[in-house]
Amino acid sequence: MNDLFLTLGIESWKPFVAALLLPPVPLLVLVLLGARLMFRRRLLAWLLVLLAVTGLWFSCTMALSMALQSWLLKPPPALTEVQINELKKAPRTAIVVLGGGRKLRAPEYALSTLNERGMERLRFGIWLSRETGLPLAFSGGVGLGADGGTSEAEIAARIAEREFGRPLKWTEAESRDTRENAVKTVPLLQAQGIEQVVLVTHGYHMTRALLNFQRADSSGKLRLVPAPVGLPPGGRLRPGDWLPSAQGFDGNRLVWHEWVGRLAGA
Repeated sequence: MNDLFLTLGIESWKPFVAALLLPPVPLLVLVLLGARLMFRRRLLAWLLVLLAVTGLWFSCTMALSMALQSWLLKPPPALTEVQINELKKAPRTAIVVLGGGRKLRAPEYALSTLNERGMERLRFGIWLSRETGLPLAFSGGVGLGADGGTSEAEIAARIAEREFGRPLKWTEAESRDTRENAVKTVPLLQAQGIEQVVLVTHGYHMTRALLNFQRADSSGKLRLVPAPVGLPPGGRLRPGDWLPSAQGFDGNRLVWHEWVGRLAGA
């Protein structure tokens, strides 16, 4: 499907298509369909309404979000201390942080900045760079369907240097999605002699990111090391994890977004 969008030149439609396919829109459609059938096929109507209401409830819970992330996305584990120590001696290796979004203007700074997910990725990439001594790259332009302005990579470069005192070695500021992150970053790094990439992104996004970086490596020689952030805490579920919350809704929507994106080849 992603290739079809590219062929037709309508890749900017992807955010709108995603909004229609992801919760809560399909569940709201079920409610409306059930209401429409209420006076003709009452049993089916109530079944659809109950199904939609139950779906809306669970799609806002952390319990379902964590379960779906484990079942559908299978994020890799966090880097261990042993792996980090091994990276300190790794030759021809670079850390690549993938953009997670931006805010065009943050009033408190009077500047553009990265959103919460983007900052979480950048912060971990900088920490990992300090721990290992490896050079750091950031990939991210202006997302599909977003307004123009400063790219994520430019924002990240400013934050890394001014706030963390750790300048980026490379920036890639033209990509609009995960596929383009890979297509534009892999040749850039390979031209600099990089043979191994430590990929930093959220756990829910990692599988799709790795697939795209593998596809972008025409030589088949690039080694990829996943370095996920934002992984579920694990352990036993708490009673509150079964209650609807903004965090639960956001988590479920991200899971479905990644799963649909992988099916579409994006």
